[in-house]
Amino acid sequence: MTALDRLGGRLLCWGEPLYPNALEAVEDAPPVLALLGQGEFLAAPIVAVVGARNASANGRRLAQDISAGLGEEGIVVVSGMARGIDDAAAHAGALATGSIAVVAGGVDVVYPEENRGLYQALANEGAVVAELPLGTEPQARHFPRRNRIISGMALGVVVVEAAAKSGSLITARYALEQGREVFAVPGSPLDPRCRGCNDLLRNGATLTENAADVVTQLGPLLRGAPFAPPRRPAADRELPLMTPVAAKPIVVERAMPDST
Repeated sequence: MTALDRLGGRLLCWGEPLYPNALEAVEDAPPVLALLGQGEFLAAPIVAVVGARNASANGRRLAQDISAGLGEEGIVVVSGMARGIDDAAAHAGALATGSIAVVAGGVDVVYPEENRGLYQALANEGAVVAELPLGTEPQARHFPRRNRIISGMALGVVVVEAAAKSGSLITARYALEQGREVFAVPGSPLDPRCRGCNDLLRNGATLTENAADVVTQLGPLLRGAPFAPPRRPAADRELPLMTPVAAKPIVVERAMPDST
């Protein structure tokens, strides 16, 4: 607790006011979460946006547009903090209105290193959340457990691009088990990065082209939500994610293979 306090963070225990309501209802919800950033975002209506690491340009653009559109409706976006859809897309679109990263290591560990600027931006303007102790370096086995938190704190999960064996499909499966809505962006059958999404659609996921599709489907769950995320002037929204926003003590993880 002292080390986390030095980072400007705090612990959230199950049952406390800022612990995400939706996650609280999940059977294997983490008893304790470490938080850096704006805790009020965890009390907002939340939607997850996830997808492929080797995302196409169109996939990145769609994820960013959907995330920005959700933010304009007062919805906070949650995602991982890896490459592809999870960083330059989902968080880039939602940082101005509310974005949460759930990481697979300690809340003080940056992975991958190229996301240092994004990490610092989220720790100051959004939120970074982890269930593992400070200093824990992410390993492949941590990512599926992390994904249950992403889906668990969200009202629904939007999958933008996913290969047939993508880790994003693990998040979608958790969402179904947790009773969440699953949304999928359709893609070309010739692109292997779209096969997972197309399979989700065959099995009943909501076809999604924009944020309005998500808002319409979640309408009954969103009505009457009291939270309105702070909005910055349009000029401020051009902040480069890879530019450090504030100096904070950071533990940088060592090189490891990619794991979604």
